[in-house]
Amino acid sequence: MNVGRVLGNLVATIKDPNLTGQRILAVEPLDGREPAFFALDSVGAGAGETVLYTTGREASYAFLPDFVPCNAAIVGIVDEIREEKK
Repeated sequence: MNVGRVLGNLVATIKDPNLTGQRILAVEPLDGREPAFFALDSVGAGAGETVLYTTGREASYAFLPDFVPCNAAIVGIVDEIREEKK
């Protein structure tokens, strides 16, 4: 899993019928190695929140038993990040 920040939402008037009712959010990875992307929201995240996301085939598992075609999904909301000093 990866950590990112929600930038906002996407409104799509034409989309796959299996995406009806799904929220699509723009996510910026916190590691800075990848560009921002769109992900389906499975947890009710909002703009500005820090979230956990997964990509690839596993992303659709967040919506089982429904079939939702996606390659990125938000699967958790982060309350706090602590960095341990070495």
